[in-house]
Amino acid sequence: MKKPLSIALLVVGLVLIGYGISASDSIGSDLSRLFTGSPTDKAIWLLVLGAIAAIVGGTGMLRGAR
Repeated sequence: MKKPLSIALLVVGLVLIGYGISASDSIGSDLSRLFTGSPTDKAIWLLVLGAIAAIVGGTGMLRGAR
């Protein structure tokens, strides 16, 4: 994997995680948590996809350093 692509994936992953944390602290997510016990699907997807992108980007950065 190319280093610029790895950096981009890492940055996008961190941004998505930030949005996911923000979405999980929203009023809509609080209401969803009140009735269902879990945050909104949007918050969960942002966190999951952000983590995947960050892991892939970080792995690409480490693999490119060797």
